[in-house]
Amino acid sequence: MSHETVFILDFGAQYAQLIARRVREHHCYCEIVPASIDPARLAGAKGIILTGGPASVYAKGAPRCDRRVFDLGVPVLGICYGMQLMCHELGGKVVAAERREYGHARLDVAEEGDLFHKIPPRTQVWMSHGDSVEDPGPGFETLARTTNTPFAAVRHPERRLYGIQFHPEVTHTEKGREILGNFLLRICRLSGDWQMGSFIEETVGRIRERVGESGVVLGLSGGVDSMVVAKLCERAIAAHVHPIFVDNGLLRKGEAEDVKKTFADHFSVQLDFVDASALFLDRLRGVVDPERKRKIIGHTFIEVFKAEAKRFKDARFLAQGTLYPDVIESVAAHGGPTATIKTHHNVGGLPEELGFELLEPLRELFKDEVRTIGRALGLPERIVSRHPFPGPGLAVRVLGEVTPERLRLLQEADDRVQQEIRASGLYPSLWQAFAVLLPVQSVGVMGDERTYEHVVAVRAVTSLDAMTADVAELPYDLLKRISNRIINEVRGINRVAYDISSKPPATIEWE
Repeated sequence: MSHETVFILDFGAQYAQLIARRVREHHCYCEIVPASIDPARLAGAKGIILTGGPASVYAKGAPRCDRRVFDLGVPVLGICYGMQLMCHELGGKVVAAERREYGHARLDVAEEGDLFHKIPPRTQVWMSHGDSVEDPGPGFETLARTTNTPFAAVRHPERRLYGIQFHPEVTHTEKGREILGNFLLRICRLSGDWQMGSFIEETVGRIRERVGESGVVLGLSGGVDSMVVAKLCERAIAAHVHPIFVDNGLLRKGEAEDVKKTFADHFSVQLDFVDASALFLDRLRGVVDPERKRKIIGHTFIEVFKAEAKRFKDARFLAQGTLYPDVIESVAAHGGPTATIKTHHNVGGLPEELGFELLEPLRELFKDEVRTIGRALGLPERIVSRHPFPGPGLAVRVLGEVTPERLRLLQEADDRVQQEIRASGLYPSLWQAFAVLLPVQSVGVMGDERTYEHVVAVRAVTSLDAMTADVAELPYDLLKRISNRIINEVRGINRVAYDISSKPPATIEWE
Protein backbone atom coordinates (compact mmCIF):
# COMPACT_ATOMS: atom_id res chain seq x y z
CA MET A 1 0.00 0.00 0.00
CA SER A 2 1.53 3.29 -1.10
CA HIS A 3 -1.00 5.33 0.93
CA GLU A 4 -2.43 5.13 4.41
CA THR A 5 -5.35 2.76 3.87
CA VAL A 6 -8.73 2.19 5.45
CA PHE A 7 -10.41 -1.11 4.60
CA ILE A 8 -14.20 -1.22 4.35
CA LEU A 9 -15.54 -4.71 5.04
CA ASP A 10 -18.74 -5.17 3.05
CA PHE A 11 -21.59 -7.12 4.65
CA GLY A 12 -23.97 -6.51 1.75
CA ALA A 13 -24.54 -2.84 2.44
CA GLN A 14 -26.65 -0.73 0.14
CA TYR A 15 -24.37 2.18 0.97
CA ALA A 16 -20.90 0.57 0.84
CA GLN A 17 -19.86 2.79 -2.07
CA LEU A 18 -21.18 5.83 -0.30
CA ILE A 19 -19.08 5.06 2.78
CA ALA A 20 -16.02 4.82 0.55
CA ARG A 21 -16.84 8.13 -1.10
CA ARG A 22 -17.19 9.83 2.27
CA VAL A 23 -13.82 8.43 3.40
CA ARG A 24 -12.18 9.71 0.20
CA GLU A 25 -13.66 13.16 0.81
CA HIS A 26 -11.35 13.38 3.83
CA HIS A 27 -8.38 12.63 1.53
CA CYS A 28 -8.02 9.16 3.02
CA TYR A 29 -7.53 6.20 0.71
CA CYS A 30 -9.87 3.23 1.20
CA GLU A 31 -10.78 -0.05 -0.42
CA ILE A 32 -13.99 -2.09 -0.23
CA VAL A 33 -13.26 -5.75 0.49
CA PRO A 34 -15.46 -8.78 1.32
CA ALA A 35 -16.30 -9.21 4.96
CA SER A 36 -14.83 -12.71 4.84
CA ILE A 37 -11.34 -11.42 4.02
CA ASP A 38 -8.37 -13.07 5.74
CA PRO A 39 -7.20 -10.63 8.46
CA ALA A 40 -3.62 -11.19 7.27
CA ARG A 41 -4.53 -9.23 4.13
CA LEU A 42 -5.42 -6.24 6.30
CA ALA A 43 -1.87 -5.90 7.60
CA GLY A 44 -0.76 -2.29 7.44
CA ALA A 45 -4.29 -0.89 7.62
CA LYS A 46 -4.73 2.36 9.53
CA GLY A 47 -8.41 1.75 10.18
CA ILE A 48 -11.26 -0.65 9.43
CA ILE A 49 -14.94 0.10 8.83
CA LEU A 50 -17.65 -2.56 9.00
CA THR A 51 -20.63 -1.71 6.79
CA GLY A 52 -24.30 -2.23 7.37
CA GLY A 53 -26.21 -5.05 5.72
CA PRO A 54 -29.69 -6.56 5.35
CA ALA A 55 -29.12 -9.64 7.55
CA SER A 56 -29.62 -10.32 11.25
CA VAL A 57 -26.51 -11.40 13.12
CA TYR A 58 -28.34 -14.37 14.65
CA ALA A 59 -29.80 -15.57 11.32
CA LYS A 60 -28.48 -18.72 9.67
CA GLY A 61 -25.92 -17.86 7.01
CA ALA A 62 -25.56 -14.24 8.15
CA PRO A 63 -22.27 -12.74 6.89
CA ARG A 64 -19.43 -12.74 9.38
CA CYS A 65 -15.90 -11.48 9.56
CA ASP A 66 -12.98 -13.30 11.17
CA ARG A 67 -12.88 -12.39 14.88
CA ARG A 68 -9.17 -11.70 14.52
CA VAL A 69 -10.15 -8.46 12.76
CA PHE A 70 -10.86 -7.03 16.22
CA ASP A 71 -7.40 -8.05 17.46
CA LEU A 72 -5.33 -6.24 14.82
CA GLY A 73 -4.72 -3.29 17.10
CA VAL A 74 -6.16 -0.74 14.66
CA PRO A 75 -9.35 1.29 15.19
CA VAL A 76 -12.55 -0.36 13.98
CA LEU A 77 -15.85 1.43 13.31
CA GLY A 78 -18.97 -0.72 12.96
CA ILE A 79 -21.94 0.88 11.21
CA CYS A 80 -25.45 -0.53 11.83
CA TYR A 81 -25.07 -4.28 11.12
CA GLY A 82 -21.32 -3.80 11.54
CA MET A 83 -21.87 -2.55 15.09
CA GLN A 84 -24.30 -5.36 15.90
CA LEU A 85 -21.89 -7.99 14.61
CA MET A 86 -18.98 -6.53 16.58
CA CYS A 87 -20.97 -6.55 19.82
CA HIS A 88 -22.36 -10.02 19.09
CA GLU A 89 -18.89 -11.46 18.45
CA LEU A 90 -17.38 -9.85 21.55
CA GLY A 91 -19.85 -11.06 24.16
CA GLY A 92 -22.77 -8.68 23.71
CA LYS A 93 -26.40 -9.36 22.87
CA VAL A 94 -28.39 -8.36 19.78
CA VAL A 95 -32.16 -8.77 19.64
CA ALA A 96 -35.06 -7.96 17.36
CA ALA A 97 -36.07 -4.44 18.33
CA GLU A 98 -39.50 -3.91 19.86
CA ARG A 99 -39.79 -0.80 17.72
CA ARG A 100 -37.86 -0.70 14.48
CA GLU A 101 -36.21 2.55 13.46
CA TYR A 102 -36.35 3.71 9.85
CA GLY A 103 -35.76 7.30 8.93
CA HIS A 104 -34.83 10.34 10.99
CA ALA A 105 -34.06 10.06 14.69
CA ARG A 106 -32.70 12.47 17.30
CA LEU A 107 -29.35 11.40 18.66
CA ASP A 108 -28.51 12.39 22.23
CA VAL A 109 -24.74 12.41 22.69
CA ALA A 110 -23.74 11.29 26.18
CA GLU A 111 -20.03 11.95 25.76
CA GLU A 112 -18.40 14.24 23.20
CA GLY A 113 -15.03 12.49 23.42
CA ASP A 114 -13.17 11.60 20.24
CA LEU A 115 -15.86 10.18 17.92
CA PHE A 116 -18.30 13.01 18.68
CA HIS A 117 -15.73 15.79 18.96
CA LYS A 118 -17.50 19.12 18.32
CA ILE A 119 -20.79 17.33 17.56
CA PRO A 120 -23.85 19.01 19.13
CA PRO A 121 -25.35 17.17 22.12
CA ARG A 122 -28.51 16.70 20.08
CA THR A 123 -28.30 16.04 16.36
CA GLN A 124 -30.39 14.39 13.66
CA VAL A 125 -29.28 11.01 12.31
CA TRP A 126 -30.63 8.47 9.83
CA MET A 127 -31.64 5.04 11.11
CA SER A 128 -32.45 1.87 9.16
CA HIS A 129 -32.54 -1.20 11.39
CA GLY A 130 -34.91 -3.82 12.76
CA ASP A 131 -32.47 -5.31 15.29
CA SER A 132 -30.74 -3.47 18.09
CA VAL A 133 -27.98 -4.02 20.62
CA GLU A 134 -29.43 -4.93 24.02
CA ASP A 135 -26.01 -5.35 25.65
CA PRO A 136 -22.85 -4.14 23.85
CA GLY A 137 -20.63 -6.55 25.77
CA PRO A 138 -17.76 -6.38 28.29
CA GLY A 139 -15.58 -3.29 28.10
CA PHE A 140 -17.96 -1.24 25.95
CA GLU A 141 -19.38 2.08 27.10
CA THR A 142 -22.29 4.13 25.79
CA LEU A 143 -21.56 7.25 23.75
CA ALA A 144 -25.04 8.16 22.45
CA ARG A 145 -28.66 7.03 22.43
CA THR A 146 -31.99 7.73 20.76
CA THR A 147 -35.51 7.37 22.14
CA ASN A 148 -35.78 3.80 20.83
CA THR A 149 -32.12 2.77 20.90
CA PRO A 150 -30.26 3.00 24.22
CA PHE A 151 -26.97 1.95 22.57
CA ALA A 152 -26.96 4.13 19.45
CA ALA A 153 -23.17 4.57 19.73
CA VAL A 154 -20.65 2.62 21.80
CA ARG A 155 -16.91 2.49 22.38
CA HIS A 156 -14.40 0.00 23.73
CA PRO A 157 -11.65 2.46 24.77
CA GLU A 158 -8.92 -0.10 25.40
CA ARG A 159 -9.30 -1.85 22.03
CA ARG A 160 -10.28 1.30 20.08
CA LEU A 161 -13.48 -0.31 18.82
CA TYR A 162 -16.45 1.92 17.96
CA GLY A 163 -19.99 1.17 16.91
CA ILE A 164 -22.81 3.39 15.67
CA GLN A 165 -26.34 2.20 14.93
CA PHE A 166 -27.09 5.06 12.52
CA HIS A 167 -25.70 5.78 9.03
CA PRO A 168 -23.19 8.65 8.95
CA GLU A 169 -22.58 8.23 5.22
CA VAL A 170 -26.01 9.49 4.10
CA THR A 171 -26.82 13.18 3.82
CA HIS A 172 -29.84 12.72 6.12
CA THR A 173 -27.42 12.44 9.08
CA GLU A 174 -26.66 16.09 9.83
CA LYS A 175 -23.13 15.67 11.18
CA GLY A 176 -22.28 12.39 9.48
CA ARG A 177 -19.32 13.78 7.57
CA GLU A 178 -17.84 15.24 10.76
CA ILE A 179 -18.35 11.99 12.70
CA LEU A 180 -16.57 9.98 10.00
CA GLY A 181 -13.86 12.64 9.93
CA ASN A 182 -13.36 12.26 13.67
CA PHE A 183 -12.90 8.52 13.27
CA LEU A 184 -10.44 8.90 10.40
CA LEU A 185 -8.41 11.90 11.52
CA ARG A 186 -8.65 11.90 15.33
CA ILE A 187 -8.97 8.19 16.13
CA CYS A 188 -7.08 6.54 13.25
CA ARG A 189 -4.77 9.58 13.07
CA LEU A 190 -4.66 9.55 9.29
CA SER A 191 -2.73 12.39 7.68
CA GLY A 192 -5.00 12.67 4.62
CA ASP A 193 -2.29 11.80 2.09
CA TRP A 194 -4.73 10.78 -0.68
CA GLN A 195 -4.31 13.89 -2.85
CA MET A 196 -5.13 14.02 -6.54
CA GLY A 197 -1.93 15.92 -7.35
CA SER A 198 0.21 13.12 -5.97
CA PHE A 199 -2.05 10.57 -7.68
CA ILE A 200 -1.21 12.10 -11.06
CA GLU A 201 2.54 11.90 -10.44
CA GLU A 202 2.36 8.35 -9.12
CA THR A 203 0.10 7.15 -11.93
CA VAL A 204 2.22 8.67 -14.68
CA GLY A 205 5.25 6.96 -13.16
CA ARG A 206 3.45 3.60 -12.92
CA ILE A 207 2.28 3.79 -16.53
CA ARG A 208 5.77 4.65 -17.74
CA GLU A 209 7.32 1.83 -15.73
CA ARG A 210 4.81 -0.81 -16.81
CA VAL A 211 4.53 0.09 -20.48
CA GLY A 212 8.17 0.83 -21.23
CA GLU A 213 8.65 1.13 -25.00
CA SER A 214 5.42 -0.71 -25.87
CA GLY A 215 2.43 0.95 -27.47
CA VAL A 216 -0.96 1.63 -25.87
CA VAL A 217 -4.25 1.82 -27.77
CA LEU A 218 -7.07 3.71 -26.11
CA GLY A 219 -10.76 3.67 -26.92
CA LEU A 220 -11.71 7.33 -26.66
CA SER A 221 -15.39 8.11 -26.06
CA GLY A 222 -15.10 11.85 -25.52
CA GLY A 223 -16.21 11.62 -21.90
CA VAL A 224 -14.15 12.73 -18.93
CA ASP A 225 -12.96 9.20 -18.01
CA SER A 226 -11.37 8.34 -21.35
CA MET A 227 -10.06 11.90 -21.80
CA VAL A 228 -8.29 11.75 -18.42
CA VAL A 229 -6.80 8.35 -19.26
CA ALA A 230 -5.60 9.75 -22.58
CA LYS A 231 -3.99 12.74 -20.86
CA LEU A 232 -2.26 10.55 -18.26
CA CYS A 233 -0.92 8.27 -21.02
CA GLU A 234 0.20 11.28 -23.04
CA ARG A 235 2.21 12.54 -20.07
CA ALA A 236 3.72 9.14 -19.45
CA ILE A 237 4.41 7.78 -22.95
CA ALA A 238 3.38 10.42 -25.50
CA ALA A 239 5.07 8.77 -28.48
CA HIS A 240 3.51 5.37 -27.78
CA VAL A 241 -0.17 6.13 -27.06
CA HIS A 242 -2.70 5.66 -29.88
CA PRO A 243 -6.19 7.05 -29.09
CA ILE A 244 -8.93 5.64 -31.31
CA PHE A 245 -12.32 7.35 -31.60
CA VAL A 246 -15.05 5.25 -33.24
CA ASP A 247 -18.00 7.32 -34.46
CA ASN A 248 -20.91 4.88 -34.22
CA GLY A 249 -23.43 7.42 -35.50
CA LEU A 250 -25.29 7.25 -32.17
CA LEU A 251 -23.78 10.36 -30.62
CA ARG A 252 -25.37 13.68 -29.80
CA LYS A 253 -25.64 16.39 -32.40
CA GLY A 254 -22.19 17.66 -33.40
CA GLU A 255 -20.45 15.52 -30.78
CA ALA A 256 -18.03 13.72 -33.09
CA GLU A 257 -16.69 16.98 -34.49
CA ASP A 258 -16.52 18.48 -31.02
CA VAL A 259 -14.39 15.56 -29.76
CA LYS A 260 -11.98 15.96 -32.67
CA LYS A 261 -11.62 19.69 -32.06
CA THR A 262 -11.18 19.30 -28.29
CA PHE A 263 -8.52 16.67 -28.80
CA ALA A 264 -6.66 18.80 -31.33
CA ASP A 265 -6.74 21.80 -28.98
CA HIS A 266 -5.63 20.03 -25.79
CA PHE A 267 -3.46 17.07 -26.82
CA SER A 268 -0.16 16.74 -28.61
CA VAL A 269 -0.77 13.15 -29.76
CA GLN A 270 -2.82 12.41 -32.87
CA LEU A 271 -6.37 11.08 -32.66
CA ASP A 272 -7.26 8.16 -34.93
CA PHE A 273 -10.83 8.89 -36.08
CA VAL A 274 -12.97 6.08 -37.54
CA ASP A 275 -16.39 6.84 -39.06
CA ALA A 276 -18.36 3.59 -38.73
CA SER A 277 -21.79 5.19 -38.40
CA ALA A 278 -23.22 3.56 -41.53
CA LEU A 279 -22.18 0.09 -40.34
CA PHE A 280 -23.75 0.51 -36.89
CA LEU A 281 -27.04 1.88 -38.23
CA ASP A 282 -27.26 -0.86 -40.84
CA ARG A 283 -26.87 -3.57 -38.20
CA LEU A 284 -29.50 -1.94 -35.98
CA ARG A 285 -32.10 -1.91 -38.74
CA GLY A 286 -35.32 -3.56 -37.56
CA VAL A 287 -34.01 -4.23 -34.03
CA VAL A 288 -36.39 -3.27 -31.20
CA ASP A 289 -35.25 -5.25 -28.15
CA PRO A 290 -32.90 -3.09 -26.00
CA GLU A 291 -30.61 -5.97 -25.03
CA ARG A 292 -30.16 -6.95 -28.68
CA LYS A 293 -29.30 -3.33 -29.43
CA ARG A 294 -26.62 -3.33 -26.74
CA LYS A 295 -25.11 -6.60 -27.93
CA ILE A 296 -25.06 -5.54 -31.58
CA ILE A 297 -23.44 -2.22 -30.70
CA GLY A 298 -20.91 -3.88 -28.39
CA HIS A 299 -19.92 -6.57 -30.86
CA THR A 300 -19.71 -4.10 -33.73
CA PHE A 301 -17.55 -1.74 -31.69
CA ILE A 302 -15.14 -4.56 -30.83
CA GLU A 303 -14.97 -5.60 -34.48
CA VAL A 304 -14.21 -2.06 -35.68
CA PHE A 305 -11.83 -1.27 -32.83
CA LYS A 306 -9.93 -4.53 -33.28
CA ALA A 307 -9.42 -3.92 -36.98
CA GLU A 308 -8.20 -0.37 -36.36
CA ALA A 309 -5.93 -1.32 -33.45
CA LYS A 310 -4.05 -3.78 -35.69
CA ARG A 311 -2.61 -0.79 -37.52
CA PHE A 312 -0.42 -0.02 -34.50
CA LYS A 313 2.20 -2.74 -34.55
CA ASP A 314 3.82 -1.65 -31.26
CA ALA A 315 0.57 -1.88 -29.29
CA ARG A 316 0.69 -4.29 -26.37
CA PHE A 317 -1.71 -2.57 -23.96
CA LEU A 318 -5.36 -1.45 -24.07
CA ALA A 319 -6.13 1.55 -21.85
CA GLN A 320 -9.65 1.91 -20.43
CA GLY A 321 -11.45 4.42 -18.24
CA THR A 322 -12.70 1.83 -15.74
CA LEU A 323 -13.74 3.45 -12.44
CA TYR A 324 -14.04 2.00 -8.95
CA PRO A 325 -17.88 1.84 -9.05
CA ASP A 326 -17.60 -0.18 -12.29
CA VAL A 327 -15.35 -2.69 -10.55
CA ILE A 328 -17.53 -2.90 -7.42
CA GLU A 329 -20.79 -3.36 -9.33
CA SER A 330 -19.36 -5.87 -11.78
CA VAL A 331 -17.70 -8.20 -9.31
CA ALA A 332 -20.21 -8.02 -6.45
CA ALA A 333 -18.05 -5.93 -4.17
CA HIS A 334 -14.90 -8.02 -4.59
CA GLY A 335 -16.71 -11.29 -4.06
CA GLY A 336 -18.67 -10.07 -1.05
CA PRO A 337 -22.37 -10.62 -0.34
CA THR A 338 -23.57 -7.57 -2.27
CA ALA A 339 -25.46 -8.65 -5.38
CA THR A 340 -23.97 -7.90 -8.78
CA ILE A 341 -25.98 -5.03 -10.23
CA LYS A 342 -24.83 -4.97 -13.86
CA THR A 343 -21.95 -5.90 -16.11
CA HIS A 344 -20.04 -2.93 -17.47
CA HIS A 345 -18.75 -2.86 -21.03
CA ASN A 346 -15.28 -1.87 -19.88
CA VAL A 347 -14.80 -4.43 -17.10
CA GLY A 348 -14.00 -7.76 -18.67
CA GLY A 349 -16.29 -6.90 -21.56
CA LEU A 350 -13.63 -6.87 -24.25
CA PRO A 351 -12.83 -10.38 -25.47
CA GLU A 352 -9.50 -11.99 -24.78
CA GLU A 353 -8.79 -12.42 -28.48
CA LEU A 354 -8.00 -8.72 -28.73
CA GLY A 355 -4.65 -9.80 -27.37
CA PHE A 356 -3.91 -6.74 -25.21
CA GLU A 357 -2.96 -6.36 -21.58
CA LEU A 358 -5.38 -4.07 -19.76
CA LEU A 359 -4.22 -0.70 -18.46
CA GLU A 360 -6.79 0.86 -16.12
CA PRO A 361 -5.23 3.83 -14.30
CA LEU A 362 -8.54 5.09 -12.87
CA ARG A 363 -9.91 1.85 -11.42
CA GLU A 364 -9.33 3.09 -7.85
CA LEU A 365 -11.27 6.34 -8.35
CA PHE A 366 -14.79 7.68 -8.12
CA LYS A 367 -16.22 10.02 -10.76
CA ASP A 368 -15.76 13.19 -8.69
CA GLU A 369 -12.09 12.29 -8.16
CA VAL A 370 -11.64 11.80 -11.91
CA ARG A 371 -13.12 15.24 -12.50
CA THR A 372 -10.68 16.74 -10.00
CA ILE A 373 -7.81 15.11 -11.89
CA GLY A 374 -9.18 16.34 -15.21
CA ARG A 375 -9.10 19.91 -13.97
CA ALA A 376 -5.58 19.46 -12.63
CA LEU A 377 -4.51 18.12 -16.04
CA GLY A 378 -5.87 21.22 -17.76
CA LEU A 379 -8.84 19.68 -19.56
CA PRO A 380 -11.65 22.14 -20.41
CA GLU A 381 -14.54 22.36 -17.96
CA ARG A 382 -17.12 21.32 -20.58
CA ILE A 383 -15.30 17.98 -20.80
CA VAL A 384 -14.56 17.65 -17.08
CA SER A 385 -18.16 18.33 -16.01
CA ARG A 386 -19.79 16.53 -18.94
CA HIS A 387 -22.73 14.39 -17.90
CA PRO A 388 -22.31 10.61 -18.17
CA PHE A 389 -23.36 9.21 -21.54
CA PRO A 390 -24.38 5.56 -22.13
CA GLY A 391 -21.96 3.33 -24.01
CA PRO A 392 -24.60 2.36 -26.62
CA GLY A 393 -25.26 6.08 -27.13
CA LEU A 394 -28.63 7.34 -28.30
CA ALA A 395 -29.66 3.82 -29.36
CA VAL A 396 -30.98 3.26 -25.82
CA ARG A 397 -32.77 6.61 -25.86
CA VAL A 398 -34.52 5.93 -29.16
CA LEU A 399 -37.07 3.47 -27.81
CA GLY A 400 -37.87 0.94 -30.47
CA GLU A 401 -36.16 0.75 -33.85
CA VAL A 402 -33.24 3.10 -34.48
CA THR A 403 -33.72 4.63 -37.91
CA PRO A 404 -31.83 7.61 -39.35
CA GLU A 405 -34.97 9.76 -39.12
CA ARG A 406 -35.85 8.80 -35.53
CA LEU A 407 -32.22 9.31 -34.54
CA ARG A 408 -32.25 12.77 -36.14
CA LEU A 409 -35.40 13.71 -34.22
CA LEU A 410 -33.83 12.72 -30.92
CA GLN A 411 -30.54 14.50 -31.69
CA GLU A 412 -32.39 17.72 -32.45
CA ALA A 413 -34.66 17.46 -29.39
CA ASP A 414 -31.77 16.58 -27.09
CA ASP A 415 -29.76 19.49 -28.46
CA ARG A 416 -32.51 21.88 -27.27
CA VAL A 417 -32.51 20.22 -23.85
CA GLN A 418 -28.74 20.64 -23.54
CA GLN A 419 -28.84 24.27 -24.67
CA GLU A 420 -31.56 25.28 -22.23
CA ILE A 421 -30.12 23.36 -19.27
CA ARG A 422 -26.72 25.00 -19.79
CA ALA A 423 -28.27 28.45 -20.30
CA SER A 424 -30.17 28.08 -17.02
CA GLY A 425 -26.93 27.50 -15.10
CA LEU A 426 -28.25 24.21 -13.71
CA TYR A 427 -26.04 21.87 -15.75
CA PRO A 428 -23.30 21.44 -13.08
CA SER A 429 -25.85 20.59 -10.38
CA LEU A 430 -27.42 17.75 -12.39
CA TRP A 431 -26.08 14.24 -12.78
CA GLN A 432 -27.77 13.82 -16.17
CA ALA A 433 -30.29 15.62 -18.34
CA PHE A 434 -31.41 14.32 -21.70
CA ALA A 435 -34.28 13.58 -24.07
CA VAL A 436 -35.83 10.20 -24.93
CA LEU A 437 -37.80 9.48 -28.10
CA LEU A 438 -40.82 7.34 -27.23
CA PRO A 439 -42.21 4.62 -29.53
CA VAL A 440 -45.62 6.31 -29.69
CA GLN A 441 -47.25 9.14 -31.61
CA SER A 442 -49.89 11.53 -30.38
CA VAL A 443 -52.56 13.81 -31.77
CA GLY A 444 -51.88 17.53 -31.78
CA VAL A 445 -52.99 20.79 -33.36
CA MET A 446 -50.45 23.02 -35.09
CA GLY A 447 -51.47 25.93 -37.30
CA ASP A 448 -55.15 24.93 -37.12
CA GLU A 449 -54.24 21.55 -38.56
CA ARG A 450 -54.39 18.14 -36.95
CA THR A 451 -51.01 16.48 -36.42
CA TYR A 452 -50.04 12.94 -35.51
CA GLU A 453 -46.39 13.08 -34.51
CA HIS A 454 -43.71 11.79 -32.15
CA VAL A 455 -43.50 12.21 -28.36
CA VAL A 456 -40.34 13.09 -26.45
CA ALA A 457 -39.72 12.63 -22.72
CA VAL A 458 -37.24 14.82 -20.88
CA ARG A 459 -35.25 13.21 -18.05
CA ALA A 460 -33.20 15.14 -15.47
CA VAL A 461 -31.85 13.67 -12.23
CA THR A 462 -29.55 14.51 -9.35
CA SER A 463 -27.22 11.88 -7.93
CA LEU A 464 -23.85 11.35 -6.27
CA ASP A 465 -22.83 8.15 -8.00
CA ALA A 466 -25.80 6.89 -10.08
CA MET A 467 -26.49 4.11 -7.57
CA THR A 468 -29.58 6.09 -6.59
CA ALA A 469 -31.04 9.19 -8.22
CA ASP A 470 -33.76 11.75 -7.49
CA VAL A 471 -35.80 13.54 -10.10
CA ALA A 472 -34.52 17.08 -10.56
CA GLU A 473 -37.16 19.66 -9.70
CA LEU A 474 -36.51 21.87 -12.71
CA PRO A 475 -38.19 25.28 -12.70
CA TYR A 476 -41.51 25.22 -14.49
CA ASP A 477 -40.56 28.09 -16.80
CA LEU A 478 -37.46 26.12 -17.87
CA LEU A 479 -39.57 23.06 -18.67
CA LYS A 480 -41.93 25.27 -20.70
CA ARG A 481 -39.02 26.74 -22.67
CA ILE A 482 -37.64 23.27 -23.42
CA SER A 483 -41.06 22.04 -24.53
CA ASN A 484 -41.77 25.10 -26.69
CA ARG A 485 -38.39 24.95 -28.41
CA ILE A 486 -38.64 21.22 -29.19
CA ILE A 487 -42.19 21.44 -30.54
CA ASN A 488 -41.61 24.65 -32.51
CA GLU A 489 -38.15 23.87 -33.84
CA VAL A 490 -38.08 20.11 -34.37
CA ARG A 491 -40.49 19.16 -37.13
CA GLY A 492 -42.03 15.78 -36.35
CA ILE A 493 -42.52 16.18 -32.57
CA ASN A 494 -45.74 17.60 -31.11
CA ARG A 495 -45.64 16.57 -27.45
CA VAL A 496 -43.08 16.72 -24.60
CA ALA A 497 -43.41 14.94 -21.24
CA TYR A 498 -41.24 15.19 -18.10
CA ASP A 499 -40.14 12.00 -16.34
CA ILE A 500 -40.64 12.48 -12.59
CA SER A 501 -39.60 8.99 -11.41
CA SER A 502 -36.60 8.38 -9.15
CA LYS A 503 -34.10 5.52 -9.02
CA PRO A 504 -35.20 3.15 -7.59
CA PRO A 505 -37.79 2.06 -8.61
CA ALA A 506 -36.99 3.37 -12.09
CA THR A 507 -33.54 3.45 -13.68
CA ILE A 508 -31.92 6.61 -15.00
CA GLU A 509 -31.95 5.43 -18.61
CA TRP A 510 -35.19 4.17 -20.15
CA GLU A 511 -33.60 1.10 -21.79
